[in-house]
Amino acid sequence: MKLRAAKLRGIKRNSSEAEYPPSLACGELRKGYSPRLHPRNKLRGIRRRRIILIFEFMNVHFIGIGGVGMSALAKYYLSQDATVSGSDLCSSEITDELRHLGVNVIIGKDQKENLPEKIDTVIYTAAVPKQSSELAEAKKRKIKIVVYAEAVGELTKKYKTITISGAHGKSTTTALTALVLEEGYHDPTVIVGTKIKEFGNSNFRKGRGSYLVLEADEWNKSFLQYFPHIAVVTNIDAEHLDTYKTVHAVEKTFEKYLERVPKNGAIVANLDDSRLEKVALKFGKKVTWYSLRDPAAVHVRNVLRIPGEHNVSNALAALTVGRLVGVRETDALRALGRFSGAWRRFEFKGLFNGAYIFDDYGHHPREIMATIAAARERFPLRRVWCVYQPHQYQRLQYLWDDFITSFDRADRLCFLPVYDVAGRETATAKEAVNSLKLTQELVRRGKRACHLDNFEEAKEYLASEIRQGDVVLIMGAGDIYQLTQNLIS
Repeated sequence: MKLRAAKLRGIKRNSSEAEYPPSLACGELRKGYSPRLHPRNKLRGIRRRRIILIFEFMNVHFIGIGGVGMSALAKYYLSQDATVSGSDLCSSEITDELRHLGVNVIIGKDQKENLPEKIDTVIYTAAVPKQSSELAEAKKRKIKIVVYAEAVGELTKKYKTITISGAHGKSTTTALTALVLEEGYHDPTVIVGTKIKEFGNSNFRKGRGSYLVLEADEWNKSFLQYFPHIAVVTNIDAEHLDTYKTVHAVEKTFEKYLERVPKNGAIVANLDDSRLEKVALKFGKKVTWYSLRDPAAVHVRNVLRIPGEHNVSNALAALTVGRLVGVRETDALRALGRFSGAWRRFEFKGLFNGAYIFDDYGHHPREIMATIAAARERFPLRRVWCVYQPHQYQRLQYLWDDFITSFDRADRLCFLPVYDVAGRETATAKEAVNSLKLTQELVRRGKRACHLDNFEEAKEYLASEIRQGDVVLIMGAGDIYQLTQNLIS
């Protein structure tokens, strides 16, 4: 009924029979990767488009360089032959990788000495406190200072930018969309919020084509700084309520975001999400919809290697973008079929005492439910464990009732202390909720749940309780990946 109503309202539907603009030629792919050139290009040759730096500078310092978005932007500047440095409070896989790439990364407390002597501009994450000593030093030295979202916004003006936004599924959809464009000879530049194996285990891909595929986060209203040519929205949910306070405010901000799409651009929206449907309907014929009820969903399910209906939906979004930019259906499906999954997205890490260990970034109730459902789909006869570290007290407080029901399909539950997000917490939230209270509430609901104080205790408990063949989901957006490493090592 919803699909019929959509047609009656004049909504442009996804159709393989529609006419789409021809594919653009692609250029060379990243170093060490064999380029996939369109046959016409081999004959005629290509004048490749050169993308210039966002600003006229060559020495860039990143404050908070260990963030997944910040590190991807740092790699972009490296690809443009800029000298890149950065600082962060803690070391991580990301900072280790940047050092390996030649970035001077300073780990430790915020201090003015972290700022190199020769710097043209400073890019900082919005999570950096206003009283930062590095920022103060940069202001004192009259160095150009740019927040991350503004820097990325300037970058989006240099390309035909395809932004991927939504409360859930952004990273996977960004990766799938990029692979579809790569298969269709567009050779896109990509900034994504996770590491992708197909991009050499990186969150950045350097392309020579005219498209930028960008994961666009709505936290702190960052995506309002971007200039999308095509805006993909996977869903709208009660997320980042420390920024928005209400779901209505989230919806209104997404509406403002979609208003940034130009007249000759397009919006790709998920018709299965009721909140998104309500917002996107206002944009009329500019919107191309996709749905799990589309005929193409059957073909996507046949080729997709990653489990879960939520990932079928993500792949349909990428397929829709491919159609809009002229990628042949067979090429797009081939690209979707070769995607092996993203870092910390239902990622199989190995065995521990005969149990299958999966690492997952999910930290919102809807993401938790989707990941547990995917585990059930893939392993219908096995016990499913969920070891969860809540991310941010405020999120736990705002979505308390949703968290209580999100673990219903798991057999066994373990909870670790809440990951405290610096600069984004309140004393009220810390007093109101914690992992122990969450555990107690779930036990009252009849779930087999326990609270563990640290990673070492969690490892000991799992070693004594799991059975061979169990499926263990290690979930959270904080540092719980360290537990996964401890188990596998």
